Amino acid sequence: MNIEELREYCLQKPGVTEDLPFGDQTLVFKIGGKIFLLTGLEQGNRFNVKCDPERAIELREQYDAIIPGYHMNKKHWNTVYMDGRLKRNLLHELIDHSYDLVLNSLPKTQRELIPK
Repeated sequence: MNIEELREYCLQKPGVTEDLPFGDQTLVFKIGGKIFLLTGLEQGNRFNVKCDPERAIELREQYDAIIPGYHMNKKHWNTVYMDGRLKRNLLHELIDHSYDLVLNSLPKTQRELIPK
């Protein structure tokens, strides 16, 4: 997966917006105004996603391409390398999990505004 494929995958999810709130080198994807994925445009070979804390530990132990979130709360965020060590379906699963975590954390009234 490359940066364009990552971008396309994120943007096809309902209600997702993209932004550059931290400068022109960090692309951020949000649902309901909350971040579920960010990636550096300079490197373009990794991204940060939210993760259930217990699952985050399991993933880090199982895959060397998943590490504690760089510049993030390491309990809730993972940095995932998309350099060929992980299969595309696992990358999609990690993105989906992050999206779902953030979506489900939104107030019900805000979740109801997001198209299905």
